[in-house]
Amino acid sequence: QVHLVESGGGLVQAGDSLRLSCTDSWRAPGTYAMAWFRQAPGKEREFVGVISWNKDEAYYADSVKGRCTISREGANNTANLELNSLKPEDTAVYYCAADMAYVGPKEELYDHWGQGSQVIVSP
Repeated sequence: QVHLVESGGGLVQAGDSLRLSCTDSWRAPGTYAMAWFRQAPGKEREFVGVISWNKDEAYYADSVKGRCTISREGANNTANLELNSLKPEDTAVYYCAADMAYVGPKEELYDHWGQGSQVIVSP
């Protein structure tokens, strides 16, 4: 079983940077890709980025490319999302997701999800 918990959200100012962390607190055995999605108010959830279990593959959505870095640490049970030059349109609930087989942008193919962390970017 995978139990994902996001942390690091909150109220930030436009132009600042933030760092979100996603941890599999149950330390499930296996090799999981870990991804980030976000959902703005009234919008569909959208892909942000993903990193493979062995860190040999990582890519990002166009909306954050150049501003976003996803990394893994520890025993690969933690994924960090760093987002720079924050914009008001980055305001969203950010979700961590994990899957053993899939590395990509389709949310329906991820089997495990965190509860989300709210990020509000003030102008």
